[in-house]
Amino acid sequence: MEGVIQRDKTYDKLVDVHPAGRAIWSTKEKDEIEAAKNNFLEIMMYLDGTLGDKDYFNGDTFGFVDILLIGLTSYFPAYEKYGNFKLEDHYPRLAAWITRSWARETVSESLTSPEKITNFVIMIRKMYGLE
Repeated sequence: MEGVIQRDKTYDKLVDVHPAGRAIWSTKEKDEIEAAKNNFLEIMMYLDGTLGDKDYFNGDTFGFVDILLIGLTSYFPAYEKYGNFKLEDHYPRLAAWITRSWARETVSESLTSPEKITNFVIMIRKMYGLE
C-alpha cells in the first residue's frame, strides 16, 4: 500500500519486551508468572535468532536495535528474579550481547543500573501487596 509504513517484526517484538517482562513481576499468581515468563522468553527467542552470531544486531556496529533494546535490559534481573529463570540459561548469545553492550561506556554511564531497577521493582511490589 502506498503511503503506509509496514512495521518490522523486530520492532513489534521490541515494543512487547517491557510489557511481557512487567507481567512477570506484577503478579504473585504462579500460573500467571509462568505464562508471562513463557511469553517473555518467546520474545527473547526471536531476538536471539535475529542477533545470531553477530556482535550487535547491526553486525559489527552498535546500531538502532541495540540502542532500543539495551535500555530495557536494566529490568531483566527483576524479570529473572520473579520468573525464577536466567536468560543466559536459555539464550547465551543474547546474554553475551547484554554483557558486551553494558561494557560500552556510553551504555553503562547512561542507563540506570539493573540493581537500582530491581530495588525499585521490589518497592513497587511491596506497595501493591505482592511481597
